[in-house]
Amino acid sequence: MSRRTSGGRAAGLALGLLADRLFGDPRRGHPVAGFGQLAATVERRTHADSRLAGVGHTGALLMPLAVLGYGVERAAARRGPAATAVVTALATYVVLGGTSLARTGERMARLLESDDVAGARALLPSLCGRDPAALDASGLIRAALESVAENTSDAQVAPMWWGLVAGVPGLLVYRGANTLDAMVGHRSPRYERFGWAAARFDDVVNYVPARVTGVLVAACAPVVTGEPRAALTAWHRDAARHPSPNAGVAEAAFAGALGVRLGGPTQYAHRTEIRPTLGDGRIPEVADLARSVRLTGAVQAAAGVLAVALSAACRSGRRAAPR
Repeated sequence: MSRRTSGGRAAGLALGLLADRLFGDPRRGHPVAGFGQLAATVERRTHADSRLAGVGHTGALLMPLAVLGYGVERAAARRGPAATAVVTALATYVVLGGTSLARTGERMARLLESDDVAGARALLPSLCGRDPAALDASGLIRAALESVAENTSDAQVAPMWWGLVAGVPGLLVYRGANTLDAMVGHRSPRYERFGWAAARFDDVVNYVPARVTGVLVAACAPVVTGEPRAALTAWHRDAARHPSPNAGVAEAAFAGALGVRLGGPTQYAHRTEIRPTLGDGRIPEVADLARSVRLTGAVQAAAGVLAVALSAACRSGRRAAPR
């Protein structure tokens, strides 16, 4: 973090976090949706059944985000800490999705509590890419809970981490990478090779944040009457068996904290995966989904406080350093 950009970054992260908490995702004209539309348009020109084409596609979409973020942040830094705070706040608000995640999880829990399976199936695509028609109430609970766990890292902890580490460029590139992974990082006939680069880059940028998430889940487990040791045990025992090097950490930690068992047959549009068991508790119930929403709220708040505090500490340390 340079001296120019450190001024205002902590305030910007805090303001962006507050905006997401108050407003959630914009209902119309979301920049992330616009990026997704652009990516789909570019894909029609770049797609080929090869990893090299996927590398070019990923680079062509993420490099401009890095350049844009760097240019905006540098321009703001020349105007002072207040301008840096404003652009950081805007970027943070755009890329965060934690509040909408929690609200959607809460809606899913209410639908399932009222036995509205049809409504829960209609809502599930807002949380994950599984085939809702193939799921009964128990399957919907598990799918929603696993999505809440994974996206606690993807939608909140990871953006705050990259905002702390790399400011506006980090925020924009992270969200772009995560969006591309959701679009093309599938093991389907079309994307097996083409989506390889997007999927691997997403694995890299989420590696540290996923493990920060695991630590925070353990620390926040008492919020849902869970045991920190159980969360850490499930993480270290089970996460490595998950096909994702990062999602397994968050899901296993949530399973341990909530005292439930996740994993098993997982139906996607293009394939069925037999996922390993995460945790050694009972099959999750609707009440556990509601508990997962409270747990993600606690983890999101802790991640936000930690990122803002560390950013402010870095700023104070630079000001106190001898010149």
